[in-house]
Amino acid sequence: MTTRHLPTLGGHPQELGGTLRTDNWWVGPLITLVVLTAFSAYATWALFQGSHYYAAPYLSPFYSPVLFTKLDAPGAAPLEHAWFGEWPTWWPETPLLPASPALLILIFPLLFRFTCYYYRKAYYRAFTASPPGCAVSPGNRPRYHGETRFLLFQNLHRYALYIALLYVVILSYDAVLAYFKDGKFGIGVGSIILTVNAALIASYTFGCHSLRHLVGGRHDCMSCGQNTLRYGAWKRASWFNGRHMQFAWASLVWVGLTDAYVRLVSMGVIHDFNTW
Repeated sequence: MTTRHLPTLGGHPQELGGTLRTDNWWVGPLITLVVLTAFSAYATWALFQGSHYYAAPYLSPFYSPVLFTKLDAPGAAPLEHAWFGEWPTWWPETPLLPASPALLILIFPLLFRFTCYYYRKAYYRAFTASPPGCAVSPGNRPRYHGETRFLLFQNLHRYALYIALLYVVILSYDAVLAYFKDGKFGIGVGSIILTVNAALIASYTFGCHSLRHLVGGRHDCMSCGQNTLRYGAWKRASWFNGRHMQFAWASLVWVGLTDAYVRLVSMGVIHDFNTW
């Protein structure tokens, strides 16, 4: 009996998905595919609604900060929440360009996530199978050029970081406002949800590889100054960086759930239990 040996490349068969691994390596990419697809579908839908994103005192993180508000939209933010006042009259308001405040700001946090070093690995494996996993063949693909051609824009990640840090401040401020309604301090389920959301977004941002490099990656000997402020910041960034994947997923799922909660309260579908 003749045993047929498949051609190998780098220790595994060359056909797409070819591998000598015996574990369920495909589970991770499959979960990534399902979760990212579901989140993208929901976020896109929520982006175009332009309504029910505010339920006093809660503001959906998908719509924060509110640059302009359309006051006659159901569940819209009040005028005092809008940085620049009422919705501009020059906006065309078509089905493809509805009067949605999220359209004006959501590109910035999405750019930070899309160019994130961890998410690149996640969606490269799940959506393009390039490669599907460690020691798993991507098949006969054209020569890989990395992020030097079409994907050159991925290098914007280090600049998107600065905007992401600003969003940490904005979402934290929204979380603080969530404890005050009509000038009265209180606490509700939404207050807790927005606070957890801000904490998870901050944890994900503070674990960014670019931030870790910014605070200490340019130095050859970090241990030479263990008592310095820079070294302390680098150690803390390293702690978050070691858990970057977990915070990436937790913050992604939670921000979607936060928008859904605010939306359902605004629509009157559910009741927010609170002390007011």
